[in-house]
Amino acid sequence: MSASKTNHQPKILTLAPTMFFADYGAHVRILEEAVTLRQLGYDLEILAYPNGRDLSGLKVRRCWGVPFNYRVIVGSSRHKIYLDVLLAAMAIFHVLRHKPDLIHAHLHEGGLIGWILSKLSGAPLVFDFQGSLTSEMIDHNFLRNGGLRHKLFHWLERRINFMADVILTSSTHAANLLTEQFDLPPARVYPTPDCVNADTFCRDNFSTDELCRLKAELALPPDKKIIVYLGVLTSYQGIDKLLQALALLKTQRDDFHLLLMGYPGVVYYSHMAKTLGLDEVVTFTGKINYEAAPRYLALGDIAAAPKLSATEGSGKILNYMAMSLPTVAFNTAVSREFLGDGGIYPTETTSQSLAAALNRALNLSPAERQRLGRYLRRRVMHHYNWTQAGEQISAIYQALLTGQPLPEIKFDLTQRPLSGQP
Repeated sequence: MSASKTNHQPKILTLAPTMFFADYGAHVRILEEAVTLRQLGYDLEILAYPNGRDLSGLKVRRCWGVPFNYRVIVGSSRHKIYLDVLLAAMAIFHVLRHKPDLIHAHLHEGGLIGWILSKLSGAPLVFDFQGSLTSEMIDHNFLRNGGLRHKLFHWLERRINFMADVILTSSTHAANLLTEQFDLPPARVYPTPDCVNADTFCRDNFSTDELCRLKAELALPPDKKIIVYLGVLTSYQGIDKLLQALALLKTQRDDFHLLLMGYPGVVYYSHMAKTLGLDEVVTFTGKINYEAAPRYLALGDIAAAPKLSATEGSGKILNYMAMSLPTVAFNTAVSREFLGDGGIYPTETTSQSLAAALNRALNLSPAERQRLGRYLRRRVMHHYNWTQAGEQISAIYQALLTGQPLPEIKFDLTQRPLSGQP
């Protein structure tokens, strides 16, 4: 369903309380949803923090900044408090001047600001839930589990979860979290998992010569199997365990090399790699722009996604799958939801188990890697494409805009069969 079903092009105000665009995680979901919804005919405007990367084709308004902080913030930070206040002030002025038809808020800060704007304007509110606020803050060592601040933020999180007319979730696991642990009515919760543009993330887009040139630029060993990781470099993403696993693996074999792509912890993890004796085994690239990600991922033979967070999404896995990369991931609910039986899972969330799983992946023959990669790409194209996700979001928009009942058929990917075996 597209926006053409209404009498005018609906104005959608998207709240992105982050330094959009910053080439990771939630930013990718915000971007791909915005692009998809614009293609469906919606007039979409994004309100965001300062200091993001502007992208052509999107209307982005930024709140005022402060002279003492212009770095990109990854994860929880005290700096977000005053940025949220500045974003809320700008959003209120914007809504009073340009009344939106609907407000689409990302992250819990956006959900709270969106509720205020919804009360001011009367526009319905859609909340894009990408993981538990308090769980993320614990993952980022911003809160202590069970402490007074944890209880306060958990209370606030619960209140925000109930403020929206509809909640979209980045995984089915997140939808279950909301209905089972936060007691939200299932009728208001729509699993709309992260997706991927499989036309862009496709290994066949790159010639052998092009990839050989890139490999040479990065000084990657031509005779080694390349393990790729692309994402945020932090402990909750499992980077510590990944490097420790490679140190264990190095005592058993020498036919692999890790291409570790992302930020912000490059200096910290470069030092850790050196301490573990992995100087010749790991190449750090630093930040990779989202547009360049497919080209760099095409260098891989296998991929690693050792994320430890139990509630957040893991969109990088979908990119790996679209690139036909056999993927090693800890057996979390979200990883299992995306990879299904096609994942290569450690038996425990330890460095030793991760090393064993990487060893199994590296032992796959070229034919086995190709067969598993084809299965994962079919799975992601069948289940996790933005066309299906956009159609569901549009159907929800239309119901809220016209006062009709919300659609009953949900984008429940776990119920859609896929023929063939990994």
